[in-house]
Amino acid sequence: MEKQTKKISILTITLVASLGGFLFGFDMAVVSGVLPLLQKQFSLSAFQEGWFVSSALVGCIVGVAFSGELTDRIGRKKPMLISAVLFFLSALGCATMPSLFLITASRFIGGVGIGLASNLVPLYISEIAPARSRGRLITYYQFALTLGILIAYLTNAGLLNYSLHHTILDGDFLVTATTTEVWRSMLGLGALPAILFLLGLTLVPESPRWLFQQGRISEGKNIMTAIGMGAESEKEVSAIIKNDDDKVSYKELFSPRWRKALLIGLLLPLFSQFSGINAIIYYGPGIFEKAGINSSNALLFQVIIGAVNLLFTIVAIKWADKYGRKLLLTTGLTGIVLSLVFCGVLFYTGNTQGPLLLILMLLYIACFAFSLGPVTWIIINEIFPTDIRVKAVSVCTLALWIAVWMVGQFFPWLLEKTGPAVTFWIFALCSLINFFFSWKVVKETKGKTLEEMENVFIAPH
Repeated sequence: MEKQTKKISILTITLVASLGGFLFGFDMAVVSGVLPLLQKQFSLSAFQEGWFVSSALVGCIVGVAFSGELTDRIGRKKPMLISAVLFFLSALGCATMPSLFLITASRFIGGVGIGLASNLVPLYISEIAPARSRGRLITYYQFALTLGILIAYLTNAGLLNYSLHHTILDGDFLVTATTTEVWRSMLGLGALPAILFLLGLTLVPESPRWLFQQGRISEGKNIMTAIGMGAESEKEVSAIIKNDDDKVSYKELFSPRWRKALLIGLLLPLFSQFSGINAIIYYGPGIFEKAGINSSNALLFQVIIGAVNLLFTIVAIKWADKYGRKLLLTTGLTGIVLSLVFCGVLFYTGNTQGPLLLILMLLYIACFAFSLGPVTWIIINEIFPTDIRVKAVSVCTLALWIAVWMVGQFFPWLLEKTGPAVTFWIFALCSLINFFFSWKVVKETKGKTLEEMENVFIAPH
C-alpha cells in the first residue's frame, strides 16, 4: 500500500473523490432542462413532475440509509466504487429505457449512488485532510458539485439548441436522442463522468482512519506518511484506539453527551434545503417562465445562475479555514433572506420583466454558494469525533436528503397552489430561522482535529 500512495497527494485524492460531487450536481441540475421536455411529451401532472424529480431523491435516502453500516464494514473506498457503478447504470438506463416507468426506475438507481457518494465523499475527504486545511478540502466537494450543476446547464442548453435546429421525425436511436427526444442525451451524458469517477477511484487509497479502526495500523501509517501526514499518525492511532468505534451504537448518538452536536447536524441540513436552493436548481426555467421569460432565455438565465454558483463557491474555498464557519453562515444567510423576500415582492407586484429578478436570484445563489452550500457539508462531517462520526454523518445526511425529497416532491404543488410570491416568502422565513439558529447554536470548529471535536461541544465555549 505504501508504494501505491507515494505518487498521490492529498489534493489529488480530494479531486478524484470530489468527482462524486460533480455527478451529484450534474444529476441534480440536468433535470431542470429535462422536465419541460418530459412534461410536453408525457403530459405530466404536477404530482408526476414532482415524482420524477423525487424518485432519485428517494433513492438517495435509501443509499444514505445503508451507507453507514456499509462503510463501517467494508471501508470508504469500496462503497464509492459502488456509487460510481450505480451512476453509470442510471445514466445508461435514462438514455435507453423505452417507458417513463423504467426511466424513473433508472433515476432511482442513480439516486442510490448519489446517496452513497453524498455521505461518503465528504466523510472520506475529512478523514484524509489535515485539520488546518480540512474546511478548504471538503469545500472542493461542493465546488465539484457546483461545477456539475453548471456543466449540466451548459450541456442542456447546447443539446436543446441543436435539437431545435435539427428536428428529424424518423431516424435511428442516436438521431432520436439528439433531436425529438433530446432529453435522453441530456440524462445519458452523466455516464461519462461516472466512468472517470470509477477509474479515478482505483488510484486513491483507503481511509487511514478506517484502517486504524480495523487494526491495520501499519497500513494506515504508510498511507498517512505517503500523503504527508506521517507526523499526525501516532496521535490519530492513540485517539482511535481510545475511542473504539465498534463499541458505539446508534443509540449513543441520542445521549445528552452529543445532543447539541446532533441538533446542529440535523437542523442545519434541513434548514439549508428549506431555503429553496434545490427548487431553483430543479425548476429554475419554470420559475423564469412564470415571470414571463421565454424558455430559451430561461435556460440561459439558468446557465448564468450556475456560473455564479461555481464562482462564489471559490470564496468558501478561500475563506472557510481563514474566517471560520459561523461568519460565512451568518453573512450568507443575511443575503439569502433579503433576496428571497424581495423576489417574493417582485412576483407579488408583477414586476418580474426587468433585470431585477435575475439580479436578486443571482444574489441569492451567490450567498448560498459561499455559505450554506459548502459550510453545511463541512460542519456535519467535522463536528463528531472518530468514535461516532460514521453513524452520526449518516443520520445527518439522511436528514438532508429527506428535506431535499420534500422540496423536490412538493415544490411544484406549492408553486401551483400558492404562487411564486408566497413560495419565496416561505423559503425566506425558513432561512431567517436558520440565521438565528446558526448565530446562537452553531459552534466554530475551524482548526480543530476530528479527535478534538468532543471538547468543542462539552467544554465551555
